[in-house]
Amino acid sequence: MIVPKGKLIIIGGAVDMGSNVTIQEHILQPDYIKFFEQGILKRIITESARHEGSLVEVITTASQIPELVGEEYIKAFGQLNVTHVNVLHIKTREDAAKKEYLERIRKADVVMFSGGDQLRLTAIFGGTEFLQILKKRYQQENFVIAGTSAGAAAASTHMIYRGQSNEALIKGEVQITAGLGFVDSVIVDTHFVQRGRIGRLMYAVATNPGILGIGLGEDAGLLITEGNCMEAIGSGLIILVDGRNIVATNIYDVEIGSPVSIENLKVHVMSIYDKYDLSHHRLLIKKTVKVEEGVFINAPDNDLLQ
Repeated sequence: MIVPKGKLIIIGGAVDMGSNVTIQEHILQPDYIKFFEQGILKRIITESARHEGSLVEVITTASQIPELVGEEYIKAFGQLNVTHVNVLHIKTREDAAKKEYLERIRKADVVMFSGGDQLRLTAIFGGTEFLQILKKRYQQENFVIAGTSAGAAAASTHMIYRGQSNEALIKGEVQITAGLGFVDSVIVDTHFVQRGRIGRLMYAVATNPGILGIGLGEDAGLLITEGNCMEAIGSGLIILVDGRNIVATNIYDVEIGSPVSIENLKVHVMSIYDKYDLSHHRLLIKKTVKVEEGVFINAPDNDLLQ
């Protein structure tokens, strides 16, 4: 297995105006994205090759209000003294094939997918040279790919694109398709805690117990390095659903529209600094040390709870 040299950062959402949150909510709740600008967004820049000098390309394809979203990202990165920020308003597969855009992603240090509709991302970028370039750079270079909300949901090989939370454990309610394929063996759901999406992630895992379900809270993200080491970032929670030890399920027997039963589904909860090894399916809970009010640092690795 080839170990990617790049880094993937997936974020739970509600951090830009394209994440299925109304414009009014963002205007009335300006602190809603504070964690993003001061925490996760800063981590993206820290992990990039040239830090504040990085060239960032924001892809607004998933959003219905791309111009407004692009402006917000430029402002947010600007607060971190990152001034080389461009926006790619790719709205069609024809746009994705433009040589100008292909050259821009070849030169970028960071590519950031905004929120919105993940099906737009896969339908527009699937099978394109644009996506091939991103995957090649992610595999071979110190290159950062980040995505929030739809951008996170589409990052994996398998992708949830439809399913009501309150009816998720009804056969046929959750719809799954191929994602962009930056990370294998997982499936990602976003706005997870806030929208009560545990049921649809359980259903997705039950249909294929070999994949790990990842539920990202709105103020939480994962930094994935070497393709298999996942570190929790941000202030919120991440729920992992592991179906490898499922003993029994009726998901393949019941008719469409019938409730589903699952026995022995395992669930983990991650918070900031915790790590999960995808290769060995092992959660490492990280202790933190309070050094002053509101400021915490990592404890040494030998203090890991195992």
